[in-house]
Amino acid sequence: MTMNDWRAELRLELEKLVYAAILDEIGQLRLAYERDPDPADDISEQVIEEPSNNWPAAD
Repeated sequence: MTMNDWRAELRLELEKLVYAAILDEIGQLRLAYERDPDPADDISEQVIEEPSNNWPAAD
């Protein structure tokens, strides 16, 4: 095995690993999308309360 052979094999295995990780992440994103297609809508429905000013140094 020459220097270039092991490097080419290592590069190929790393590319396979990255490709598998990308496919796994896409699968996770699909599941999240099925559960809640637009999570930004959920946040806007919440009521935002004003901060309390009844602490001792507020006067």
